[in-house]
Amino acid sequence: MKVAIYGQKYKEETKPYLTKLLKHLKKKGIKVVFEFHYYYQLKEHIDEKDSFETFLNHEDLPADTKYFITIGGDGTILRAITYVRDSNIPIIGINTGRLGFLSTIQKYEIKNAIDRLLSEEYRIIERSVLSLRLTPEVLDAEDFQYAINEITVSRKNTTSMITVNTYLDDEFLTSYWADGLIIATPTGSTSYSMSCGGPILMPQAKNIVLTPIAPHNLNTRPLIIPNDTKIKLTVNGHENLFLISLDSRVTTINNQTEIYIEKAPFTIKTIEMEGQSFFKTLRSKLLWGEDTRN
Repeated sequence: MKVAIYGQKYKEETKPYLTKLLKHLKKKGIKVVFEFHYYYQLKEHIDEKDSFETFLNHEDLPADTKYFITIGGDGTILRAITYVRDSNIPIIGINTGRLGFLSTIQKYEIKNAIDRLLSEEYRIIERSVLSLRLTPEVLDAEDFQYAINEITVSRKNTTSMITVNTYLDDEFLTSYWADGLIIATPTGSTSYSMSCGGPILMPQAKNIVLTPIAPHNLNTRPLIIPNDTKIKLTVNGHENLFLISLDSRVTTINNQTEIYIEKAPFTIKTIEMEGQSFFKTLRSKLLWGEDTRN
């Protein structure tokens, strides 16, 4: 069996957990392949003297990879989808970050989690993905094709609002006068969209959420739409440039650009261990039912 390991940045405090992971995988006879840049950062710090195969991008990722393990927080999993894409390789996240809605394996549970993984004591959660197309095509980077949390347009270099003209299946919906607009998947409903007042959706919901950021038209509310809806956006404002982000990846485009968003033709598969659930995560991470007076 082969597993891939990816992290965005090596941190010294993760060394004991990464060492434990590598030793346990080796004990179980599992071959490890590292993302190239992450391995370049950590190879001088880990005690393992074995040489490891590496990959650079999704085309490089070995097709026989059984699991894709991330080391970090939810942001690391968001970045991992640019490698996994439509390969159907399940992602499991070891949480060395903070909140951890997606990376649910705690760093002190590594051995037990790997054993349960090998025993297939888990279930697969399929998460919808958003795809982006721009007219004219101003981006050629693969990082700006897909998002598992949200695609966001927002103002840049100004305190003035922007106007986001929104069309659903070619029918005009409204013009949002706001700091921006979030188009979120169910996975992303607990992220930026939630902080802007958007609803929480279960990961398996077949919906997309449109959540305005600080809207000036106060009667505007977040809107839930079917996930097969095709979305078109145009933006105008006092400045000619605005920001567009896919999860945590951000770039600048101009007001002449038309934005097309729709559900990608594949899902990202994440692993939920037996005993875990979305509701347990909500109670734990958002302190639902907790009385903070105690």
